Amino acid sequence: MSQTPSAPPDNAGGSPDQPGMRRATVAFIFVTVLLDVLSLGVIIPVLPTLIEQEFLGGDTAKAALYTGMFGTTWALMQFLFSPLLGALSDQFGRRRVILLSCVGLGLDYILMALAPNLWWLFVGRVLSGITAASYATAGAYIADVTPPEKRASAYGMFGAAWGIGFVIGPAVGGFLGGYGLRIPLWVAAGLTLANAAYGFFILPESLAPQHRSPFRWSKANPLGSLRLLRSHPDLLGLAAVLLFYQLAHQVFPSVFVLYAGHRYGWGPRLVGITLMVVGLVGVFMQGYVVRKFAPVLGERKMLFISLTFGALGYVIYGVAETGWQFWGAIPVFALVGFFSPAIQGLMTRRVGPGEQGQLQGANSSLAGIAGMIGPAVFTSVFSAAIGETLPVQIPGAPFLLAALLHFVAIAIAWRVVAVRPDDPAPEPAAAESTAPPPLS
Repeated sequence: MSQTPSAPPDNAGGSPDQPGMRRATVAFIFVTVLLDVLSLGVIIPVLPTLIEQEFLGGDTAKAALYTGMFGTTWALMQFLFSPLLGALSDQFGRRRVILLSCVGLGLDYILMALAPNLWWLFVGRVLSGITAASYATAGAYIADVTPPEKRASAYGMFGAAWGIGFVIGPAVGGFLGGYGLRIPLWVAAGLTLANAAYGFFILPESLAPQHRSPFRWSKANPLGSLRLLRSHPDLLGLAAVLLFYQLAHQVFPSVFVLYAGHRYGWGPRLVGITLMVVGLVGVFMQGYVVRKFAPVLGERKMLFISLTFGALGYVIYGVAETGWQFWGAIPVFALVGFFSPAIQGLMTRRVGPGEQGQLQGANSSLAGIAGMIGPAVFTSVFSAAIGETLPVQIPGAPFLLAALLHFVAIAIAWRVVAVRPDDPAPEPAAAESTAPPPLS
């Protein structure tokens, strides 16, 4: 992995500076994220069943505990390693980190497909959390190749890739799992390794040597990475908005299945259909509506629209007495799709080119924090809200709590960005204008 400052490494696909090449590289990142999320999605329907049937002899209660532990561990790895990969990409370039992560993730799926016992499978989930942390680097790549005024649209496509992956992935995984619980793991490995091979020949380096910053452990650990959020005007406030949004969003994976079954009597089929519809609406928002309206609305208006309609959607989800009323909230909540492009656009404007990887690592660490806290909070609230000793049960309490978190985010955002004009992208600091020393 050594390199010299005089020759930009790994620029296999040419320079991303030209508009045509810039579109091609953004398209590749879209495909990279899509295939990686698809590979994650295909194992969602089978992993709990694999744990239960092959390793625990059908003990559902114990399988639920292990599945929860695996999920928390995965989020912890994201929290710990996203800053490291982001900082490495700031010095050695995005291309190497993305490709090595893709290869590592593919090999990890093979490891899990061959797992002879539960602890081997657990090690696989740990490695998956580490290698999947490259999404921070993919986000930094978009910031490298996209002008600040067009980043909201580009991050909209980034979000659409996530949506498509999580719509298609679980459906494919469920279908393949009918033929064997380990087959989806092999398919996930094939998708990820094929993506790495594709990127090896197509993906150019996006971060010019003069914009790279030296690697420091003080920036590559979660706490050090989070210090970046205090080092630029308004960045810490925007990070707080992002954290509250991510924490609220944990309500869906935490309690939706239990909530829908308890309140509406929905089985797996209706739950799956609902998740698919929510995913498809999200894809339409990120892939079309954001790109259409981002230049018109601007990032600040998009931020407030998303948080406001997200809060309204959560309220409707929480008070909906029937399944049809719940479905009626889906188009209202869909406008939350403006959030990710807006917050990414606002935050990337506030750091220089040599800090984009560290920023995305810090943002992924915030997502890891939300992923570790959210499930325990929302499941506890749901359990307490439907307790038989209560005079009045409030099964929608977790969604109402999510709405409250959105209102807190709105208040913070108002103090940070409501009255300021759009900020230009910062110039690179002088310390970032030299190429890093070679890796030995």
